[in-house]
Amino acid sequence: MSEQAITPELRQWLVQQAESGHSGDAILSAMKASGWDEVVANRALEQVMVERLAEIQLAMSKVPEVASNGASRMWVHDKHVNVLVQIRHPRVVVLGDFLSLAECEELRALARPRMERSQTVVHATGDSEVNDVRTSQGMFFQRGENELCQRIEARIAALVNWPVENGEGIQVLRYAPGAEYKPHFDYFDPGQPGTAAVLKRGGQRVGTVVMYLNTPDGGGATTFPDAGVDVHAVAGQAVFFAYGIPHPDTRTLHGGAPVKQGEKWVATKWLRERAFE
Repeated sequence: MSEQAITPELRQWLVQQAESGHSGDAILSAMKASGWDEVVANRALEQVMVERLAEIQLAMSKVPEVASNGASRMWVHDKHVNVLVQIRHPRVVVLGDFLSLAECEELRALARPRMERSQTVVHATGDSEVNDVRTSQGMFFQRGENELCQRIEARIAALVNWPVENGEGIQVLRYAPGAEYKPHFDYFDPGQPGTAAVLKRGGQRVGTVVMYLNTPDGGGATTFPDAGVDVHAVAGQAVFFAYGIPHPDTRTLHGGAPVKQGEKWVATKWLRERAFE
């Protein structure tokens, strides 16, 4: 019984039971009466309900999305981009040839003179500070600061059908050997007192694009622990992920694994609900 799959028919039945007002306990009792192991029944119910919640939230609120329509290659603003991997939940899309190698080199060169120790948001106040969970160096470009930033921002906007003005400035990060960013969520925690101040500048973060500016000699993958997915850093590639609600159910917990050899350069673009001021 522990190997029994969650079939489309079972999923439909679970959704119908929940939407008809039956409690979780009642649904579990019915499943156990039909021969389901309790642990497997719990897991099936949880998985289907989380997936259904994500579908409802997506229908209720517009979020950034890569609409490839099944195509493995898309024209995005000014170039073709390859769609390498798509995951529905969490919503993760891995993209090939998103940046040219020349663009990667130019972005690193523009950022290098301005690099300093990276900071993280202080949830209690909304300010930023140096934190041991993030051991990289970084800098921010202003949105539209130069021609290269304008080109990349327009490409991202076309990729995910999201206004350029709803994006924060591009952040460039450099991870030296041993540097990492421990697993975290990119949205701002609604339960923290400092979140209200942060949200005044454009609302919640709803999507992220991480662009790889080089290929490390070892380590440095972007990890999604709740999904069991590692995206390896390859120069020119990118990974997009969306989180329509600020909740762990989005399964977008992610981190930057320690760099084992060489260094890793990435450029990150965060997308907000509204125009970012």
